[in-house]
Amino acid sequence: MDQKTLAEVMEATWPSASCTRCGPFVLRDGQGGGKRVSAATVEGPWSEADLDRAETAMSAPLFLIRAGDESLDAALAARGYEVVDPVQAYAAPVDALVGEGPAYMTTFPHWPPMQIVRQLWQDAGIGAARLAVMERVRGPKTVILGRSSDRPSAAAFVACHGRHAMLHALEVVPGLRRQGSAQNVLRAAAGWAKAEGADTLSLVVTTSNVAARALYARMGMQEIGAYHYRRRQVGTKTADGQAG
Repeated sequence: MDQKTLAEVMEATWPSASCTRCGPFVLRDGQGGGKRVSAATVEGPWSEADLDRAETAMSAPLFLIRAGDESLDAALAARGYEVVDPVQAYAAPVDALVGEGPAYMTTFPHWPPMQIVRQLWQDAGIGAARLAVMERVRGPKTVILGRSSDRPSAAAFVACHGRHAMLHALEVVPGLRRQGSAQNVLRAAAGWAKAEGADTLSLVVTTSNVAARALYARMGMQEIGAYHYRRRQVGTKTADGQAG
């Protein structure tokens, strides 16, 4: 999966409420759904004046920086923007991930999310605004509930865009970690995606989440890209002279 396809799959399976053009920049309204649906991206050649206009148009300036955006990254650093949440993207063929499938009765794909899943996510900080992101997805989608020791142990959201599926919002109950729930959920996600006609499953994870990245590597997922955010630090000023 190349970087352009990855960006398209991310946009389709975890969409903003709306996107608007501001010169070469795309500005996103995430309505509280997190950085990924709220960050601006640059989609072509830009000037400092273009950046001024984009910065002024956002109430809380936030930019997503991908490979190829090095000049924008440097310009934002010069304006006092800090790096936030470096992210790594992983992908693998669904056939490789499915293996023998999840252990019997350990995963339950369904849509819409059951209340028990909503509560699990709520406890992990995934509330109504992120559930609204899931609702906005137009293609095939599902929630996977994981169980361990006869208790709800994990949950994730999966959606398809063409032949690519992407997993989001994977959370494992803290007291039930390291019992195979995340692996079972990933295998179930791959099985569901395959049934929907997808041949690849991808996901993104913060670089600092070493345990999750080790799991994905053990399951044969490959690093396919990376990005980070730039956020204006408190006390810096935008192009209109207003302090952040």
